[in-house]
Amino acid sequence: MESTSISQKLDALYEFDREPVHQQHLHGVGNFLGVYAGEHIAGTEYVIGPLFVAHGVTASDFFLGLLIGNTLAVLSWAFVTAPIAVRTRLTLYWHLRKIAGPKLTALYSIVNAVMFCFLAGSMISVSATAIGLPLNMTMPTLTDMFPNSIEWVVVVLLVGAAVTALAILGFEKIAKFSSIASPWMILVFIAGAIAVLPSLGVQSLGDFWKAANEKIWTGVPFEGQTKFSFWHVMFFAWFCNLAMHIGMADMSLLRYARKWQHGFASATGMFLGHFVAWISSSILCAAAAGNVAPGPIAYMGAGIAGAVSVVIAGWTTANPTLYRAGLAFQVATPDWKRWKVTLVAGAVTTIAAVFPALMMKLLDFVAFYGLLLMPMGAVIVADYWLLPKLGLKSEYAASRSLGLSWPVLVAWLGTLIVAFTLPYEIFFIALPGWFIAVFLFIVLSAIQQRKNQSVAEGRIS
Repeated sequence: MESTSISQKLDALYEFDREPVHQQHLHGVGNFLGVYAGEHIAGTEYVIGPLFVAHGVTASDFFLGLLIGNTLAVLSWAFVTAPIAVRTRLTLYWHLRKIAGPKLTALYSIVNAVMFCFLAGSMISVSATAIGLPLNMTMPTLTDMFPNSIEWVVVVLLVGAAVTALAILGFEKIAKFSSIASPWMILVFIAGAIAVLPSLGVQSLGDFWKAANEKIWTGVPFEGQTKFSFWHVMFFAWFCNLAMHIGMADMSLLRYARKWQHGFASATGMFLGHFVAWISSSILCAAAAGNVAPGPIAYMGAGIAGAVSVVIAGWTTANPTLYRAGLAFQVATPDWKRWKVTLVAGAVTTIAAVFPALMMKLLDFVAFYGLLLMPMGAVIVADYWLLPKLGLKSEYAASRSLGLSWPVLVAWLGTLIVAFTLPYEIFFIALPGWFIAVFLFIVLSAIQQRKNQSVAEGRIS
């Protein structure tokens, strides 16, 4: 018997890239609890908490903003993304193809994939700050745009190779890895924060709120940083994963769910990751006198366990993000196997990770990429739920064999043009932008379909 080549084995890792997931391959809620916990109890949490401290958030604004924003994020996954995902069982890209047409979907998928690569790259950068500790590597600062040492470049390349290899293995392997890692990681976050509280003057629970207001979330931004309010925290907590929930990218994960209610599993990520972990990393940043590099502050709080947690946390977030990027690139390269596309995505991600600006400007980047991808999520929701109620046909591009749907293109680009002209900070324009996209798509679809219907009726008569 001939031995099976590595390429053939990788080709066999089929992930239902172009068809609905089969019933026997669906997963229970446990896998999704693990995936969302692993992805959002992440290396980036070591960055985001300190960035809120740097922007001078007050303690009350921080806690209330996180509570409301994370609740809204969970509800978005559960009531917007999951119901469509479990009904179609398709990836975002293969479902969008029916609505937007293959040409426009290919363009969107490339943009989507590049944004996911950059996001995964920031997480690889986070892991690299911990791996570089034994090398006495110079750590990036808030103002660094380019790599500041050869050691940084080498470490990033090694981490990127490891993350890419795991992403190639597919959804089930990612879920298992996250389920094993996430319970331990959140304990390290908490332990590190508790360990440094005495250095901030906290000797008992009653001391915490005073220290929180005077030494952690002081309301005074670092030099050169803008002032953030409750609204910044709430909208960022809600929309930092905008592309995944109301942007519908997590159709690619939740298509494996047995029930739409599994969308509530996102609560493990939001309230353990984007609540507890952001609080913990903020405390570590304050104790480190404003140092924002994840590896050093985790090591200061929890020693070797803290540094290891940064490495693993970066991996557990980068892996599903890179998995999504591979699925997106595959729409534009339909003749390639998923593992080959993911390998290319991993290369792009690793090159991006070399630039520490992705990590240090993470709040702005996350807001930008979510806004860029959000209109297509609005289009999917409107097409699935609203068009039939208005007497219009869903998946119109597929029914007419259109290569490109102009209502979708105009809704996407028109929303971005309008959104970026609004006189608000980038954190606040996604919500009105989503409704603008829905409105444009419905109106333009009505014009398109009724015009084509009139033409058809004229030919018949």
